Amino acid sequence: MDLGTGDSYLSVRAQFIPCSTSLASLPESQPRLPVLVSVCPWLQMAEAEATPAGARPRLYSYWRSSCSHRARIALNLKGVDYEYKAVNLLKGEQSDPEFVKLNPMKFVPALVDGDAVIGDSYAIYLEDKYTDPPLLPQDLKKKALNHQIANIVGSGIQPHQNITVARFIEEKVGAEESLAWIQQQIERGFTALENLIKDCVGKYATGDEVQLADIFLAPQIFSALSRTKIDMSNYPTLARLNAEYMAHPAFQAALPDKQPDAPSSA
Repeated sequence: MDLGTGDSYLSVRAQFIPCSTSLASLPESQPRLPVLVSVCPWLQMAEAEATPAGARPRLYSYWRSSCSHRARIALNLKGVDYEYKAVNLLKGEQSDPEFVKLNPMKFVPALVDGDAVIGDSYAIYLEDKYTDPPLLPQDLKKKALNHQIANIVGSGIQPHQNITVARFIEEKVGAEESLAWIQQQIERGFTALENLIKDCVGKYATGDEVQLADIFLAPQIFSALSRTKIDMSNYPTLARLNAEYMAHPAFQAALPDKQPDAPSSA
């Protein structure tokens, strides 16, 4: 999870589960499904946390947050029609008292679905409520592999690039060395992932169907390319998977620059 930035590690089980300039100055994370955007001010958050019975789920998201990116992919794959609520992390809107009521950890994404408020890692929800298509295989070995890949991304790679970490390191060593360190952490994780999946990969990471692993890999690869300029030629399996993700409608609709709160120049 992103510590203190409002960017949480939500898996698909939960889901609801650049650089020449300073990386720390850059934030992270037309949907295929119809969404409404509501950008702060937070008077709009003063409404009751629960959505009315029968109403669409409400996703609190930030366009460049890789964790929000995962949630959007999962919702799209499940065919869930949801309302998009923008939370600007750079402006600190995740610390607004009304948002803290939804997620005391001040992370995005957060999902409100009826009286359920989901804002924690691996809280089982989307995969159980919206069962088709399944995002975890029945095969126990493949299921474990999906969780392993998700954990490498969510615990071993993504936290190193969050805003709080990047700013802290930059203050200590400067922007150039901070970026180099972040790149090193991402490359270490990508090397592990490349070796892990190269012998079991199909069209997607763990077979011929999109599953949990893909939902974690796609945002991380996108971020590595767009924010930290990782050379993907060193990771041919991951690079091929990225091409598949970019051609998939659910992944396309979830891209950061297609979100309602993305800057027009994104």
